[in-house]
Amino acid sequence: MPPIILMNDPAVAGVPVQDCGEPLVDLRELAFVVVDSRQADPEGSYALIREGVAWRLARAARLLPDGLRLLVTEGYRPLPLQISYFEAYAAELRRANPDWSEEHLRTQTSRSLSPPEIGPHVAGAAVDLTLCTASGEELDLGTPVDASPEESAGACYTDAPDISDEARRNRRFLSVALTTAGLVNYPTEWWHWSYGDRYWALMTGAAAACYGPVDGARDIQPRPGTPSPSGV
Repeated sequence: MPPIILMNDPAVAGVPVQDCGEPLVDLRELAFVVVDSRQADPEGSYALIREGVAWRLARAARLLPDGLRLLVTEGYRPLPLQISYFEAYAAELRRANPDWSEEHLRTQTSRSLSPPEIGPHVAGAAVDLTLCTASGEELDLGTPVDASPEESAGACYTDAPDISDEARRNRRFLSVALTTAGLVNYPTEWWHWSYGDRYWALMTGAAAACYGPVDGARDIQPRPGTPSPSGV
């Protein structure tokens, strides 16, 4: 696999943010994706995403083979939740590897969780998703969504070699649709895709990120019309 730029890389933090002020929309109100509740929080933040990301998911959904649908497990993640996830995973790695330096610990933690100040989910710019059939049956993509490198023996990496042909084919379906729609993948997590955040800007050569951290009080569109992929 080619070298992977992790979320804690200074080049990611160095990307300027020029937030466009775009609202969050609720994916549960839209017809082109299935929203799974496994990561649900009491406020329903998990089902929210920036409007521009929703438009691009609409296009991606139409690029999938017949009979397949996008199954979203998490979108927007409030900053306090991102902090708690990052710190909990760092603590787990620290217990297993007490000889690691703090710098190395942060790097290893960043394979699976973004430093909170960088987090694409915190910006409402990232979505964790997989594929399902029209009847809701989840497809095999090699690992469960959110599997860590430790528990999956590295199979969570998007280009992991040791997965079945079926899982590789399904990852390809997902990747082609989302890449064509303008999203970028975080290569340590086959399910994590984003648009408009700092990582996306670095990977695409954009001058700045158009989405920065979101305050949970940001206006939410009550019921947007189903986005069309035209013009995306």
